[in-house]
Amino acid sequence: MNVLPRAATYLQLNARLIDRLRFEALFSGGSRERVLSVLRGYQNADGGFGNALEPDLRGAASQPEPVEVAFWILDELDAFSDPMVPAACDYLASVTAKDGGVPFVLPSVRDMPRAPWWETEDDPPGNLVPTASLVGLLHKHGVEHPWLGPATEFCWSAIARIAETTPYEARAVVTFLDLVPDRDRALAEFTRLKESILATVSFDPGASGHAHFPLDYAPAPLRLPLFTDDVLSQHLDVLEAAQSADGGWSGNWLMWTPIVAHEWGGYVTVLRLKTLRAYGRSVGGGA
Repeated sequence: MNVLPRAATYLQLNARLIDRLRFEALFSGGSRERVLSVLRGYQNADGGFGNALEPDLRGAASQPEPVEVAFWILDELDAFSDPMVPAACDYLASVTAKDGGVPFVLPSVRDMPRAPWWETEDDPPGNLVPTASLVGLLHKHGVEHPWLGPATEFCWSAIARIAETTPYEARAVVTFLDLVPDRDRALAEFTRLKESILATVSFDPGASGHAHFPLDYAPAPLRLPLFTDDVLSQHLDVLEAAQSADGGWSGNWLMWTPIVAHEWGGYVTVLRLKTLRAYGRSVGGGA
């Protein structure tokens, strides 16, 4: 298969430095420290992340969602011992709402160029997006920080109130329930919510528009029994076939300004390669 060489060419022509270095670290023995060095450039003095690490938030100022992007990069490098993590947790504590969660987006977003869906009220409450994913990743890596306990309780309380959900919230809930240490409680909530979560999934691989497919919820194998092997296998076949002629994969949401198509393309291409390898599909190479 020529998946990796084609992807490498695509990334060289289109992707940000951080995504090119991630690819090298994960698939061709490149330096993980170089990825971390570049990631530090996106972290602000307050400990948060900004500077278009999340490509649809173009401003320099910190926001909660770019912290999640940073945490996923740290996760793939097994680098949660890096000093960036406690600094980011300090930032999260500084922007946490009274209910114990961090908002989806802070009002300071109004001062920056951004995609049209980044809107908020003046005093936004905590949101499972991105709180649940942040909490799950911190638990996965055994991080201890004063922010984590109250944020975990926020997630349990918010999840307990869910009857029907939305795709992004469902994806965050799956991450939390898959990674949180209290497995009995996690499985009980998962059992209660499984049908509501599945109702947000697009099982038709040919669905158009901003669809959310099984591999978006499970980009690597889950501990939770969310999808059958047959479903995952079908969508992995489709994912392999979706590599474009120029070697990349792209997001299926609105690319509202030209630069984000390139930046998301690089990020998504590395994500898709990680998913194929996580499920045992041959892409070649090795970290």
